[in-house]
Amino acid sequence: MISIIIPAHQEKENLTDLICKMSGLKSNHGFEILVALSPDSKNNFDTDLGDKAQFIICSQKGRAVQMNEASRLARGEIVAFIHADVRPPTSFFIDIENAIANGNDAGFFSYKFDKNNLLLNINAFFTRKDGFFTGGGDQCLFIKKTVFNALGRFNEAQVIMEDFEFFKRMKQQTVPYTIVKNNLVVSARKYESNSYLKVNLSNLLLMVLFKMGVSGSKLKRLHDALLKTPYST
Repeated sequence: MISIIIPAHQEKENLTDLICKMSGLKSNHGFEILVALSPDSKNNFDTDLGDKAQFIICSQKGRAVQMNEASRLARGEIVAFIHADVRPPTSFFIDIENAIANGNDAGFFSYKFDKNNLLLNINAFFTRKDGFFTGGGDQCLFIKKTVFNALGRFNEAQVIMEDFEFFKRMKQQTVPYTIVKNNLVVSARKYESNSYLKVNLSNLLLMVLFKMGVSGSKLKRLHDALLKTPYST
């Protein structure tokens, strides 16, 4: 079984669409969907999707905390983390099952944006390769639950870039992983709210500072100062 974990703060419309799409996909071994909601999201969701997903009201707001709490309730041998504004390919579950069957303990997906733009297409192209920005949350980490637990789960003190911090530990422990070259579709809304140049330069700066060991709290303050995020994440 694969346990799909979706961390969210608000995001009712995106969650509804994603859960419905996920529910229609095929899997050889079955799957479950767990939605890890921040504490202040609970009044924004009805129970119409209760037959398709389990909704968890987490103790704190923050992607690392929310994903960890949901992972403890996950029944699957594999856990996969996907953002509410990301859409999977039709063979999503089969791709994960095949990647694990081929000897990998973990993996990521390549992606494209939901806008056909030359510069965004260039960004997306590099998600097919193992490089400087590999391991971001939009690439949908999937991993054997035993390996995820053994690595200590996500670092809850890492209030931003928790995905890259976890990937760093994966590489240090030489966890075998792959990049599935079957694109997810990722929202371009961050680029629409800012600009291509501003987002890319901000991402580069944050990644350099992260690799230099700057704390998550300082990175979060810098991120919020540099980029407009007029939507809930």
